[in-house]
Amino acid sequence: MDAVEAARAVVEEQHPEARTAFLGGSVATGRGTATSDLDVVVLLHGAPAPYRESLQYAEWPVEMFVHTEATWHAYIERELPTRRSPLLWMCADGLLLFDTDGLGARLAAHARALVASGPPPVPADEIDDCRYAITDLLDDLAGSTDPSERLFIATELVRRTGELALAVSGSWGGGGKWLARRLETTAPELNARFHQGLREVLDGRAEPLVTVVDEVLARAGGRLWVGYKRAGTP
Repeated sequence: MDAVEAARAVVEEQHPEARTAFLGGSVATGRGTATSDLDVVVLLHGAPAPYRESLQYAEWPVEMFVHTEATWHAYIERELPTRRSPLLWMCADGLLLFDTDGLGARLAAHARALVASGPPPVPADEIDDCRYAITDLLDDLAGSTDPSERLFIATELVRRTGELALAVSGSWGGGGKWLARRLETTAPELNARFHQGLREVLDGRAEPLVTVVDEVLARAGGRLWVGYKRAGTP
C-alpha cells in the first residue's frame, strides 16, 4: 500500500465522518526516507478533536493531527509568532486527500497565503537573547579542551546560529531536519559552511565555525555579553 492509499485508508478507518484531510511532511514533499512516517491532518466537525496520536497502519507509522476548523485556526495563530508551524506547512505543502465540503481547499489556500507572506518580525529582545546565548557558547568553545564538551558546544552553536540566521533574514524556522531544510532553501552556502565548520571542530579546529558564526552575529548586531540584562519572574 503506497503512502496516499494508506493515508486515506487510515482516516476512513479512524474518522469516517471527517470533513477533509491532508497528507503532509516529508512523504508528501518528496523527501521521504526509509523511516518516514505519514503526517496526516484531519478536520472533524467536533469532538474528539483536537488531539494528536501516533499509530501504526499496515506497514506505515502514522502521526495523526486531528482538529476542528476552529481549533485549526487557533493552533495556527498560536504557532505563527514562533515562526515555525508544522501544522501550517502540512496544509500549505501537503496533499489534499479528500474534501467533502470545501473546507480543505479553503484551509490549503489560507495556509499557502500565510506561508507566502512570511513569518512575523522577530522582537528585538528575542534577537538579543540569541546573541547572548551564542556569545556564551563561543566563549565556552574557546575555553574547552575536552573533545566531548566541544562536540556538544559546537552542535548547539550550529543550531542556535542557524535559527538566528533564519530569523534575521525574515525566513520561516524549523527544528531538527527542518532547520537544515529551511537553511538549505534560504542560505545553502551558509548551511554548507555550518556542516564543514562542525567537522573541523571535531578535528580540533574551531576557527572556521567561529568565523561563520561571527558573520551571522554581525547581521544581528554582533556578540553580546556585557550589558545583557533580563528581569526575572517574581
